[in-house]
Amino acid sequence: MTAVLVIAGSDSSGGAGLVRDVRTLTRLGSHALCAVTAVTAQSDSEVRAVHPMPPDLVRAQIAAALATRRVGAIKIGMLGTGAVALAVAASLPPREQVPMVLDPVLLSSSGGVLLDDAGRTALREELLPRATLVTPNVAELASLLGVAAAGTEAELIEQGRALLELGPRSVLVKGGHGGGREAVDLLLLEREPLRRLSAPRSARTLRGTGCALASAIAAGLAAGSSLEDACARAKQHLVELFQQPA
Repeated sequence: MTAVLVIAGSDSSGGAGLVRDVRTLTRLGSHALCAVTAVTAQSDSEVRAVHPMPPDLVRAQIAAALATRRVGAIKIGMLGTGAVALAVAASLPPREQVPMVLDPVLLSSSGGVLLDDAGRTALREELLPRATLVTPNVAELASLLGVAAAGTEAELIEQGRALLELGPRSVLVKGGHGGGREAVDLLLLEREPLRRLSAPRSARTLRGTGCALASAIAAGLAAGSSLEDACARAKQHLVELFQQPA
């Protein structure tokens, strides 16, 4: 069984964060290793408290996980603070050895801040250049670039290309928060054609879909799939997730 190291925060509601990551990886047949970056008290409607882990403890968790068994991919979610983000960056193997999927968790679904200003700087300067794939939604993409949110696909593509210039190998711009009957994600790689990944848009709202998508992509990469295949299969996993009973 392939192993994926998840570096993320906990969510007491079970809707997002490490719980969603582990459930996704288990469903897809991957073994989950975990490094907890923060403990949060959340419900479906609000973030009540956030307690970041000490950076040394985060580094120790990552080192212990990497020493436990061979890791086929790494998924990074909530980081919380600049100190934790820098600790994670200092602990990662090169992406040439282990592919890394970075889900830039900046805000909760209810609007709670999950990454401070120093953390955003560290993410841009230290983690984006290490990432195999970054998976921002429209708002996260704009925030990382310090620009207004894109209003057209052409603007999204332009912003995605600008994010590529910060060092990640590829960018998947998630279209789940957009309009229209189809939810279209845009996969951009340097010097390669744009790829569109489409699925019917669900009328349901579901927390933790970004976590599930990034973890599912990491599971595919750990199993040896190409990036495009891993993204497409992860997209299908979300379709199946929305079809499950509420």
